Amino acid sequence: MPGALNFTPISIFRPNSGRKMPINSFRIRASTEISESTVDSSSQGGLNAGVSTSNPNFSPPPNFKPPEPKRFGIRPDRTLDILGASLSLIFRLGTGVFADGYSVSLVSKDEIPSDQYALEIAGFKLKERSKLGPRPENPIEIYEFESLLQLIGILTNYFAPLASPYVACNTLSTSVVPSAEREIVAVLDLDVLYYPCPRNGPNFRPKAVQMGGKKMFPYMVDPNTGVSMYESDDIIKYLVNKYGNGQVPLLLSLGLLTTLTEGFAMIGRMGRGSSYTPAKMPPKPLVLWAYEGSPFCKVAREVLVELELPHIQRSCARGSPKRQDLYARVGHFQVPYLEDPNTGVQMFESAEIVDYLKATYAL
Repeated sequence: MPGALNFTPISIFRPNSGRKMPINSFRIRASTEISESTVDSSSQGGLNAGVSTSNPNFSPPPNFKPPEPKRFGIRPDRTLDILGASLSLIFRLGTGVFADGYSVSLVSKDEIPSDQYALEIAGFKLKERSKLGPRPENPIEIYEFESLLQLIGILTNYFAPLASPYVACNTLSTSVVPSAEREIVAVLDLDVLYYPCPRNGPNFRPKAVQMGGKKMFPYMVDPNTGVSMYESDDIIKYLVNKYGNGQVPLLLSLGLLTTLTEGFAMIGRMGRGSSYTPAKMPPKPLVLWAYEGSPFCKVAREVLVELELPHIQRSCARGSPKRQDLYARVGHFQVPYLEDPNTGVQMFESAEIVDYLKATYAL
């Protein structure tokens, strides 16, 4: 199997736009401490920045063997998880499944060489293309989590004044829905370094609050431009203007309707990916090849968030050139695909990825 991905280091302690962060003002205290000297200088995202911690020896679970990929196979004990995660395909009408400018044609299977990725159907192959904008040199950094309670708060603030003008409500924007931001990441085919911020998470949630000055998520930092911001709507507009064609996809531009459909899509998971599970902090971020529209990817990503494991998502929606990248690396394309540089494990299959993450990192 190929080696783990190598990336150029990025400091995670980057100031918000227009403001300076105090020097040595914040230090992460992880469940397991990590030493700066043990962080691979080639890993993206710079977990070494501001981390004062000892390096544990991470290893796969005893007798661990990566499973063979099974296309569209669902392990019986995970059927309900996949069905619940599939609601987004219905309520969001496939937003995040296709890369920007997606087009497809049916061609003879001989037209596409065997060493090129293509979906084969009845003796023909699908020739898929996309029209992507400028590529960022370094992954975008996003601090976020997924919470149905967050949606309930948004709707309460929106509808309560309509029921009674005398009801006092907290100020909360209808555009703080992280799943919308993840959809545009898939559409634009961007790589993102995610810092999960589940409720009660001891590491990245308080750091994000100090960096930006608000207890609000998602919070985005673009290390390529120095721009940082809150609000899903603002993040989406920024990303499409900087790395897309400037046009926000329809289903991401409908205001409250976007928020409602995002919320309905979350009902099937009922708070998964929102609360912290005590876990060991890895020296290097994990790498997940995935895209938002896949229910299989969703269940794997939720566990990464719950365990507060920083990870680089290699977006690979339909039409993404990174599908060929993964195919060339491992001779097969299927997502989710996890690469863990801390243990050397590389594996397919969402159910087994969930089991592996819990066995390796959960306390």
